[in-house]
Amino acid sequence: MGKILVAVAFYPDDKGNKRLYYTHVRNKYYQQEGLDVTVLNFSTDHHYNVDGIHVITLDEYKKCNDKYDILICHAANIRNHYRFLKKYQSDFRKIVFFFHGHEIMHIKKYYPKPYSFKARHYLFKSELVNIYDTFKLKLWRNFFLSDLNKIKLIFVSNWIKDVFLEETRIKAEYISDNSKVINNSIGAVFEKESYQIKTIKKYDFITIRNYLDDSKYAIDLVMRDAKAHPEYKFCLIGKGSYFQYNILPKNVELVQRELSHKEMLKFLNKSYCGLMPTREDTQGVMTCEMATFGLPVITSNIDVCREIFAEMNNVFLASNSKDLTIYYSQAVKAIPTKKNERYFFKNTVKKEIDMLYRLSI
Repeated sequence: MGKILVAVAFYPDDKGNKRLYYTHVRNKYYQQEGLDVTVLNFSTDHHYNVDGIHVITLDEYKKCNDKYDILICHAANIRNHYRFLKKYQSDFRKIVFFFHGHEIMHIKKYYPKPYSFKARHYLFKSELVNIYDTFKLKLWRNFFLSDLNKIKLIFVSNWIKDVFLEETRIKAEYISDNSKVINNSIGAVFEKESYQIKTIKKYDFITIRNYLDDSKYAIDLVMRDAKAHPEYKFCLIGKGSYFQYNILPKNVELVQRELSHKEMLKFLNKSYCGLMPTREDTQGVMTCEMATFGLPVITSNIDVCREIFAEMNNVFLASNSKDLTIYYSQAVKAIPTKKNERYFFKNTVKKEIDMLYRLSI
C-alpha cells in the first residue's frame, strides 16, 4: 500500500483549533484501517501530531525525501492547492479531490448575504469575489479535464455534485467513470453512543456551530425564536463576534468555545431538541451527528437538507421564514428506537478506504 498525502488549507492543531475537523475524522479512520497518512497543512509554520496523525508544513514537503503515491485535496483553493499541483502533480500517481462547497461555486450565487457587522463594502467586495470565482472555476475546469485518468472527484452530496456540473460546465458523462458521491462520516462517538432520554434536561433547544458569524448558519434565526419563546431554554455553543453586535436573550446560555465530540455528548444529553437552521450547506455534518446520536433535530427545508435527511424520522424540516420551533412538540416525541446508519463509517469512509486501496494497486 502506497503512502497518502492529504493537503488542506487548515487542520486541527496542537493548540486546540478544530478547523476542518471533518478531514481529521477521515484521517483517523484511514490510519485505523492501515493506511499510511500524512497531512500537509498549508497554514501551519511547524510540524506536529494530532491523535497520531503527522502534520507537516509546505517547506518540509519540499525538503523531504518521502514519496507519496496518492494526493488527497480537501476543499481545494487556488492559492494553496492549485499552485502546489502545478508544481508537484507529477509526484503523485493519483489525485483525489473532495468537494465540500465554496471551492467550486460562485459564492455570491449560493451563499447568503453576510450579517451587517461583517458586510462593510459588501456589494463592492462581492463583485470582486464574483470575478475571482469565475477565474477560479476556469482554472479548475481546465485542470480537471487535463488528465481525468489520474483524477478522482468525490462529492459529499448529490446537491454539490449538481452545483459542480453547473458551475464548471463539465458534462456529467465526462466524469461518470471517475466521480462518486460519498457523504461525510459522522464522528465515531455519535455512531457508538446513543441519546439518553432519561437524563435530566436543562435545555429545550441546543445549537452547535463552531463559527457563529457566518450568516449561512443562521444564528439570527435561533435568536429570533429564542426571543419569541421566553418559556424555552436555549443552549448555543460556538465562537465568534456575533454578540458584540447583538443582544443575547436571557433564555439563551452561550458557551463560547469549541468542544470535543465527547464534550458535545454531555450537552446533547441535557437537551430535548437540536435547533440547526441553515441557509446554505453541502451536507451539514453536525446536524447528521446530532440526528444519528438520536436527538430530535429541527433544521431548514432547503434542497440539500431534503436530500441528506430524507431517511431520518427524527429530523424535521422547517421554513426559515417562520418560527422554527413549531415542530418542537412533535420533535421531542421522535426519539428513534434504532440508530439510523446512513452516516456510519461502513456507509461513508469505508467506501473511501476501499477506493484508496484500489487506487494504490
